[in-house]
Amino acid sequence: MTTTIRHHLNDALLMAYAAGQLPEAFALVVASHVSLCDDCRARLESFEAVGGALLEETATAPMGAGSLAATMALIGRGPKDPIVPRYRRGAVLPAPLRDYVGGDVDAVVWRPVGNGVRQAILPTARDASARLLHIPPGAAVPHHGHRGLELTLVLQGAFRDGSERFGRGDVDVASEDVQHTPVAETGEPCICLAATDAPLRFSGLLPRLAQPFFRI
Repeated sequence: MTTTIRHHLNDALLMAYAAGQLPEAFALVVASHVSLCDDCRARLESFEAVGGALLEETATAPMGAGSLAATMALIGRGPKDPIVPRYRRGAVLPAPLRDYVGGDVDAVVWRPVGNGVRQAILPTARDASARLLHIPPGAAVPHHGHRGLELTLVLQGAFRDGSERFGRGDVDVASEDVQHTPVAETGEPCICLAATDAPLRFSGLLPRLAQPFFRI
């Protein structure tokens, strides 16, 4: 699927993904973005090709007797379900994300977090967290900074972060030096996939008090 995307992943994130070095939550954002973005998918493929070339030059490691037979047996016991096409016309959630949710947006179990904003925390490893956010038109996420890295991928609608606009497929990369107040555009609700590796640093008292309950 191709869409107009203006905010892309940087090379460092794509290389880390290709090397399998990202936390699961961040890898989910990258995989979802790459499924929508031709540019980042092409760059990722080039990094994977370089990694493959390096593997070919790496010395082989000894394997135990019967390793190949054991691996083939595991493959043989795998699921026999037919392969389902990854692209679904009209879907809001990209294929990698639908695998986590068990369907499209209508399968998401939303929980209110205040001011009309809803979230759904996804099951990922504890080194980082991933959540879907449903933000009403015109609503703002409370002003906050970061103790680590935050990746936010827009899946529906759009939001503005300062002078920048982020629409479907765009990724907002925010590090520890960023403080912002993203605001959803008017029109349809803004649905985003956000991943963080540390709690946010909210400026207001009420968001700070609610933070432990909503695991933000």
